[in-house]
Amino acid sequence: MLQLIAQAHEAQRGVDRIIKSIDELYRSTSSYAEMEMNVKTPHWKRTLKMKVWTKDMNKTFIRITEPQKERGVGTLRIGDEMWNYLPKINKVIKVPPSMMMSSWMGSDFKNDDLVKEFSLLEDYKYKVIHPADAKKNLIYIKCVPKKGLPIVWGKVIIIVRNSDYIPVQEKYYDEKGNLMRIMNFREIKEFDGRKIPSIMEMLPQNKEGHKTVLEYIDAEFDVSFERDVFTLRHLRSRIRN
Repeated sequence: MLQLIAQAHEAQRGVDRIIKSIDELYRSTSSYAEMEMNVKTPHWKRTLKMKVWTKDMNKTFIRITEPQKERGVGTLRIGDEMWNYLPKINKVIKVPPSMMMSSWMGSDFKNDDLVKEFSLLEDYKYKVIHPADAKKNLIYIKCVPKKGLPIVWGKVIIIVRNSDYIPVQEKYYDEKGNLMRIMNFREIKEFDGRKIPSIMEMLPQNKEGHKTVLEYIDAEFDVSFERDVFTLRHLRSRIRN
């Protein structure tokens, strides 16, 4: 009996390690990245270029650099608070919690996807599952949000490589069990000594012909920042031409 309990605890610690590695894959203790986002719908396409700074799991700063009409737009998240800066009207707008699952800049990514308000390790319950169509070299993990949190997903199925826990795909379901979106991870590259999928492809399942691709152009990890990066003062600052 004690051996079975010990094995169960060890198995849980193994899942904890996988979930923690997914949470920290693109962030580490701190990170800086240059990224490109391509949004496609049946009626229009757009491309955004941006710079992103993160610290631990609770601070994110995003600054759009292109195109010119959106240059300077910024997003700041500190803990459970988030703000957007619109340079055309020189105004900072606080994003209420109810808007965290709204689209970020018209893309198929939500505000929470970009700034990561919720952590898989802290805010979800999870366990390894074994689907009938499972592949031997992959691990499948079912994540269910803890009660009382404003998370719209009923569950998230995460698929990672068995060899290094790098994610391959995430499937998001609503509370009724309907598949709402799929995120594919592609093109593993090494940045600053760390291997990560350089492309994240978001495919909403309820919007035919919609797709958003987020690509890492460059990334650095465990970097030092100026003290004022994650401040409203920095958010309000304008990009120099």
